[in-house]
Amino acid sequence: MLIWGWRTRIYVLAMTTFLCGRCGNPASHAVRKAVTKFTLFFIPLFPISVKYTAQCTFCGIENRIPKEDALRLQAQEEQNQAQQQGAPGYPPHPSQPQAASQPGHPSQPYGTPQPGFQQPQGFQQAPHPSQPQGLPQPGQPGQFPQQGR
Repeated sequence: MLIWGWRTRIYVLAMTTFLCGRCGNPASHAVRKAVTKFTLFFIPLFPISVKYTAQCTFCGIENRIPKEDALRLQAQEEQNQAQQQGAPGYPPHPSQPQAASQPGHPSQPYGTPQPGFQQPQGFQQAPHPSQPQGLPQPGQPGQFPQQGR
């Protein structure tokens, strides 16, 4: 007995935003690659067909697109993600060095005044959130109530 058949695997290449041809909404589209492989005894051996599609997440229509367009959209999405990781206003990626040495970026953590900065009169800087608020500090005599009396 010989068992053969085919299996299709779908890979999401990118999620891009453009106008849908059916609903006209500027919606996200999933750019997908569907690979159908010939299987023998449930082992995928070689690809039979490869199809590229873009599916609208708003209305659900799925359109076939050429391979070149799918690869171009995938490259654009990867480029956009790389730009967003290094864009000002976003926190730096953990693998990137801190931007403290660049001009325009504070070299001190937020909440600490810059050198030469004077506080306005009557303004008190809030203590750090990790500092206890209104609790007695250990080691200071007379701060703790006497227990057992």
